[in-house]
Amino acid sequence: MTDPVIIEDYDPLWPERFALLRTRIGAALGSLAVAIEHVGSTAVPGLAAKPTIDMDILLRSSADLPLVIIRLASLGYEHRGDLGVSGREAFRTPPADFPHHLYVCPPHSQEFQRHIAFRNHLRTHADDARAYADLKRNLASQFREDREAYNQAKTGFVTEILSRTSRNFSPPCAYH
Repeated sequence: MTDPVIIEDYDPLWPERFALLRTRIGAALGSLAVAIEHVGSTAVPGLAAKPTIDMDILLRSSADLPLVIIRLASLGYEHRGDLGVSGREAFRTPPADFPHHLYVCPPHSQEFQRHIAFRNHLRTHADDARAYADLKRNLASQFREDREAYNQAKTGFVTEILSRTSRNFSPPCAYH
């Protein structure tokens, strides 16, 4: 069974869905999470995207990961490891939930910083956001049945944007 790459116009419900997820997850994690951030294309107002919410959780301490895994499991999340990406732990979404990706990051995670920097850049640079939307639509057409090829084909654009962002990153304030 394939999972085709489908890009949709921006949906104003995406931030609301993120807020519901953040509230539920935040209640389960409490002070273990320094921040719960909406990242990815659904976090950029007006940007076309795959209709899947991307979330990053920044931990208070790396030592908290085992407890975070247990608390997220109580909500139906399954820990999947880093899936080959250092600096984040992936979790499988509970089957009855709307589509989202959940990643847990240790303090000072480069992956977390990269996600925030890219999101913030697209939020403040409309021309780049439009170019990214156009690229994603073209790549989704070209790689509709090959999600990995689609993701790889976006890498050059993402890398170029990140090379222009500030290296001075300060984590967001706590989500509470």
